[in-house]
Amino acid sequence: MISIIQRVTEAKVTVNLQDIGKIDTGILALVAVEKNDSVKEAERLLERILNYRIFVDEQDKMNLSLRDINGGLLLVPQFTLAANTDKGNRPSFTSAAPPEHGRQMFSYLQQLAINIYPTVQFGEFGADMQVALINNGPVTFTLRA
Repeated sequence: MISIIQRVTEAKVTVNLQDIGKIDTGILALVAVEKNDSVKEAERLLERILNYRIFVDEQDKMNLSLRDINGGLLLVPQFTLAANTDKGNRPSFTSAAPPEHGRQMFSYLQQLAINIYPTVQFGEFGADMQVALINNGPVTFTLRA
C-alpha cells in the first residue's frame, strides 16, 4: 500500500455535491492498494499514518504524531498513486490492485481505522470525488507499508 499524507488544518471530500468526509486539524491520507497487498500491509500503513511525527511540539520541531494531537484522519482511496510513470507520457496501472481487491482492502483499512482511532472520516471507493484541503506547511510525505 502507498499513501500520500498531508498535514492539514482542514480537509473534506465531496461526492455529488454532498460532503461525505470532513476533518479539521489532522492528516489527509490518499491511499492506493497494490495488487499483492494484504491485511498485513493495511495494518502497517495505518500504524505508520497514526504514529508518523509530522506535527510540531513546543520547540517548533516535527515531533508529534496524529495520536499525540488527537487530530482528525481523512482516508481517501486513490488508485492512481500506484501508477508506474517511469516511461512515456501515459501512466501504467499494472501494479495497482484490481478494483475488487482494492475495494476489499480499502474496506478493511476503513474498519480497522474505525476500531482503533476515534476521529476518522473517509472518501468513497470508486466515486468521482472532489477533495479540498488546506495543507499546513505545506507538509507532505509518501509512506509505504
